[in-house]
Amino acid sequence: MNITIVAGARPNFIKIAPIIRAIEKNKSEGKNVSYRLVHTGQHYDKNLSDTFFEELNIPKPDINLEVKSGSQAVQTAAIMVAFEQELIQNPCDLVLVVGDVNSTMACAIVAKKMNIKVCHVEAGIRSGDMTMPEEINRIVTDSITDYFFTTSDTASNNLKMYGANPENIHFVGNVMIDTLYQNLDRISAPNFWDDYQLEQNNYVVLTLHRPSNVDEVTSLIDLLQGIDEMVKDKKIIFPIHPRTKAILGDYELNLKNIVFVEPQGYLHFMFLIKNSFAVITDSGGISEETTVLKIPCFTMRNNTERPETQSIGTNTLVGTSIENLRKVYRNFIQTGKKESGIPELWDGKASERIVEILLKK
Repeated sequence: MNITIVAGARPNFIKIAPIIRAIEKNKSEGKNVSYRLVHTGQHYDKNLSDTFFEELNIPKPDINLEVKSGSQAVQTAAIMVAFEQELIQNPCDLVLVVGDVNSTMACAIVAKKMNIKVCHVEAGIRSGDMTMPEEINRIVTDSITDYFFTTSDTASNNLKMYGANPENIHFVGNVMIDTLYQNLDRISAPNFWDDYQLEQNNYVVLTLHRPSNVDEVTSLIDLLQGIDEMVKDKKIIFPIHPRTKAILGDYELNLKNIVFVEPQGYLHFMFLIKNSFAVITDSGGISEETTVLKIPCFTMRNNTERPETQSIGTNTLVGTSIENLRKVYRNFIQTGKKESGIPELWDGKASERIVEILLKK
């Protein structure tokens, strides 16, 4: 079996790393499997892309389509045009896509129109929010996927409700957690750790990237000032995306606790998460890692496509208002961590299951 693996953005890189490791293990054992790694170039800043390949020991991509940024339509179209040429020049038996970025949907569409089987890792997750570009990418990708690999029973049931063939739905666990377990002994403190006198449990990690939170400068400043005032006794480490930094520009923020740092590589970022007091984020994926690491996570969204991180894990949805975040955080300070567990099959072996199943197809 010849598999083309697609990666386009940072979360993709984290997800493909253990899959590649599992393929290479099977290949070394004499199994008939090979792969070609395609980087679409959807994220191209070295701090946001190349670093993940280096840190996670992912082989250099066989090709970088160098699509880069653009509107949703422009970027998706560019990926499709470039990926079509890639498949014409390098035919394969299966295209494996992960996650829910534009590269995921675009490459799945191209593959199916060329009558190539599609495998979707992290299939079936749904937020129910059609204003999210990722939700559209998920629905379109799953509507044409041949083999579905899910992180939870909830995701599997979503697919069944959409009419997917149950025989092709495989609950295998979470490849993000595979990568976490495989690298826990390699994580390390970032260079600024001592500069800011950081210690375990004496800081909060903040990440913000959703347009609703960062695209309007006044509301972004209000949000940052609110969080800064709310977390009175701890530093707040905020790895700020270059785009968000540009939006803030030269505004005078007068922040006492928030420390702006550059985007972090995987190993440094996971070190920050593992040793933090809590995490405040608008990301969906980070709540998976905080769940396994037993770190309280407060997600500034009205919905989540990963409900198990809330029902089983350490995640709490707090909506998008600073007032509600302040209320929930205050309650957390008073009552302490909520009881939590680790979702089923989040055991570090999802990638092994995926490759084992594919080799039987």
